[in-house]
Amino acid sequence: MAGARSRKRPAALLFDVFGTVVDWRGSVMRELARIGLAHGVRADWGEFADAWRAGYRPAMDRVRCGEVPWQPLDSLHMQMLLGLVGRFGLKLDARELAALNLVWHRLRPWRDARAGLRRLKRGCIIGTLSNGNMALLVELSKAAGLPWDCIFSAELFRHYKPDPEVYRGAAALLALDPAEVMLVAAHKDDLAAARACGLQTAYVPRPLEFGPGKAHGGPDRYSTFNADDFTHLADQLGL
Repeated sequence: MAGARSRKRPAALLFDVFGTVVDWRGSVMRELARIGLAHGVRADWGEFADAWRAGYRPAMDRVRCGEVPWQPLDSLHMQMLLGLVGRFGLKLDARELAALNLVWHRLRPWRDARAGLRRLKRGCIIGTLSNGNMALLVELSKAAGLPWDCIFSAELFRHYKPDPEVYRGAAALLALDPAEVMLVAAHKDDLAAARACGLQTAYVPRPLEFGPGKAHGGPDRYSTFNADDFTHLADQLGL
């Protein structure tokens, strides 16, 4: 992939989480398959996972535009889930629904994530910058063994990305200029919003995020770095 532009190593690397650090689709599909087997239900669990995720942006946008009051992502996930279980033939009680909704708290990391993050941690502060709520991110990070120095959630700022309050707020909490912070993400729209706030950016595509055969559109020519994975990013940063 394309290499780096000549820039000073950032003081902090902040990471988008869903899709960039963890495999949400594969993790959700496995959980749904397990529940389907227990209930004697067969369905396209990949389609279910995709439909659940497809509701993510519209639900957040309703909060961002003030149509509904602030709600943490766990609440938005539950609202989406309630509209899906019947469609896919699952009949779950309240306890089972709550347990399924918590699958987002135990997503599996991509294969390179833990080792790559440990390397990056040698020379930079590393942390999350995610739309996930604090409880979700703390439990997910502990379950996945992710070695963060800090966890930043949209919940801290009562704004969802791509609102600028999230990017600028994280830099301010670290007492850093935005230019000293780099967002690492697999999503070009997230990176563009971070750059508009003065952050450096690194694009790490995850070709399997939405399943096999889904193109990611090639390198991000606007990002400071393009890397194949977190270990490749560490190589480029000299860590």
